[in-house]
Amino acid sequence: MARDPRIVAELGRPETPDEAADRKAESSRIYRASQNTRNLIAALLVTLGVVLVIVFAVPRGTPPPREPIDVAAVAESISQAEGRTVLVPGVPTEWLVNRASIEGDAIPAWTIVYVPDETSGFLRFAQGFDADPAWTTRVLSGASADGTVEIDGIQWDTYAIPDPSRAGNVSAALSTQAGSDVVLIYGSTDAATLELVAASVSDQIAALRAETSEQE
Repeated sequence: MARDPRIVAELGRPETPDEAADRKAESSRIYRASQNTRNLIAALLVTLGVVLVIVFAVPRGTPPPREPIDVAAVAESISQAEGRTVLVPGVPTEWLVNRASIEGDAIPAWTIVYVPDETSGFLRFAQGFDADPAWTTRVLSGASADGTVEIDGIQWDTYAIPDPSRAGNVSAALSTQAGSDVVLIYGSTDAATLELVAASVSDQIAALRAETSEQE
């Protein structure tokens, strides 16, 4: 027995075939839209999950401490390569050595960069090989010697640096002749720290001066 057409409440009568087709089409559209939204949300959640896995899976933490630089060993290597005496300062063991190498082109210089402690800035020790008298002024951005000081029998020139910001934050410096080389100790630190390093190479400077005198 055939069933009577369904009466639609909103219409108060059976729907026509066209109305039935439209209703089904609209239902299908709504269903597909809801599926698309769910799929989008699911995709976003999956993507977020992958990102979280990557973030938490990548190992983090502090990098391993850098191997300390053996200044004496580097100096010995340079001494053999250059065929000349290379000075090695004696500084407190707690000082950090940031770099120890040959720097400069026209005038190569054996250079060590120290960090005395967390609050004392930096200190550089440089031995300019066969440096001319104006080398220190060039390194110190034009600063000139303003006096002298004697440390363990060695006379050093002291330098006036009126504007450290224009001289690479260098605030104090000492220099002296060591045979054919010039030794320059400078940095963002105080005079006492510079003099400590200067005192540690006094004997080596005296020996280098004597060695050079014998060769002349």
